[in-house]
Amino acid sequence: MPRLRIRQVTLPRRALVLADTPRPNCTECAGEGGFEHDYGDYETGEYADTDWEPCHCWNETRQWTLLSLPRLPRRRRAHPDPWGPGGYSDEPPF
Repeated sequence: MPRLRIRQVTLPRRALVLADTPRPNCTECAGEGGFEHDYGDYETGEYADTDWEPCHCWNETRQWTLLSLPRLPRRRRAHPDPWGPGGYSDEPPF
C-alpha cells in the first residue's frame, strides 16, 4: 500500500500533487528512501561527487496532480531604485 503525501511542485507547472513516500520501516534504507554513495576521481582518488541510489521501497516518480496552481504575476515598481531616478538621491546627506 502506498504512503501518500501532498506536496507542491514547480516543474513543469506549479501544482499540488499527491506523491508516494518511502516506507518508514524499511530495513534497507531505514525510511530515507535511498542510499548515498561517495565516489572519487579515478586517477587521483580524491572526492569527486555523491551518487543517489533510490531504494526499492518507493518510486520517487509516482505522483498524481490534484490541483494546478496559477502563475503569480511579478510586481513591478515605477522606479526599481528606492533612492530615486538614475540611482542617486537628490537629497543632501544629513
